[in-house]
Amino acid sequence: MAKKSIDQVDVVGKSVLIRVDFNVPLDDELQITDDRRIQMALPSIKSVLDRGGRVVLMSHLGRPKGDENDHRYSLAPAARRLGELLGIDVAMATDTVGADAAAKVAALTDGGVVVLENLRFNEGEKGGCAEFASQLAAFGDIYCNDAFGTCHRTDASMVAVPQAMEGKPRVVGFLVAKEIQYLSDALEKPDRPFVAILGGAKVSDKISVINNLLSVCDKVLIGGAMAYTFALAKGGSVGKSLVEPDKVELAGELIAQGGDRLVLPIDTHCGDDFNSDCNKQVVPFGQIADEFEGLDIGPETAEVYATILADAKLVVWNGPMGVCEMPPFDAGTKRVAEAIAGSEATSIIGGGDSAAAIEKLGFADQVSHVSTGGGASLAMLEGRRFEAVDLLDD
Repeated sequence: MAKKSIDQVDVVGKSVLIRVDFNVPLDDELQITDDRRIQMALPSIKSVLDRGGRVVLMSHLGRPKGDENDHRYSLAPAARRLGELLGIDVAMATDTVGADAAAKVAALTDGGVVVLENLRFNEGEKGGCAEFASQLAAFGDIYCNDAFGTCHRTDASMVAVPQAMEGKPRVVGFLVAKEIQYLSDALEKPDRPFVAILGGAKVSDKISVINNLLSVCDKVLIGGAMAYTFALAKGGSVGKSLVEPDKVELAGELIAQGGDRLVLPIDTHCGDDFNSDCNKQVVPFGQIADEFEGLDIGPETAEVYATILADAKLVVWNGPMGVCEMPPFDAGTKRVAEAIAGSEATSIIGGGDSAAAIEKLGFADQVSHVSTGGGASLAMLEGRRFEAVDLLDD
């Protein structure tokens, strides 16, 4: 899946239309609370600017509904932050493909940057509209995809725009190139033992991932609320735990298919209410009392998982082991994070809650790669191909 990258094309005097992922969190005052996604886009942007090119940036932010709250989804805060990080004035268009966007793009000089307004303010983005895409495509001499978090989607900016720019250079940015390298290499030629850790709430979200990983991994460790559906499949009792009754049969099939490669918890940390002050108990896996719910893997499970991870040569982690934002039910996730950080394995953290946990616990600089796209990294682990990447230049 190796693709031509932004540093391999001549950008002097040219406009580079870059699809970035500036879907950053904002507080009630519309202040950015985490600018990591903007920081991650800087290498590709600087590569163009430093070589005498012009940059036109497009991104989505949130899920605007076309109502009076849409102003909360403006990319203006992201454009301001980008200007601070680059140390230059960044132009912000008040529309996406309208008169102001066209004027600001036309006024760009070499070394300049303009941010188009939120792609999702236009219905054509989610619908993959060819006309909308052709209007965006007109803004660039070169197309660059540096938005890994949306690579699994077929939005106009991801697929129809590069299609409309056929014949022009269509490349990946450094961020997407790095993500593809780590995740595709992990699946195609893994170092062994190869251990995957899957958590989160739903088996249904990760059926295809578990299926695919069981065919390539030496061990797949299960945690999070989805473990309780597996407990039901083994005839256990789960109390008030979050389960998917319609996926119990499937969980049973995965247990049979996985054999000793699929590793389930040994014990469970439970509470009689969903808060830190509830009554707590640790019980064997599948033996949760009626008035309790499972909220984390138990300490014995955490140590078993840590031992398995200590011997791994390659680790992929997607999904927390418990309610990681609520002590003491964050203990399992913490122990797994410590074990990964302390191992000598190549470690890939698959975005979303896992990435947030690694960052919060201070281990981000002790792992090999933290993905910027939870959904996209899951899709790659399923073995899915991305049209948004396939149509770029090899």
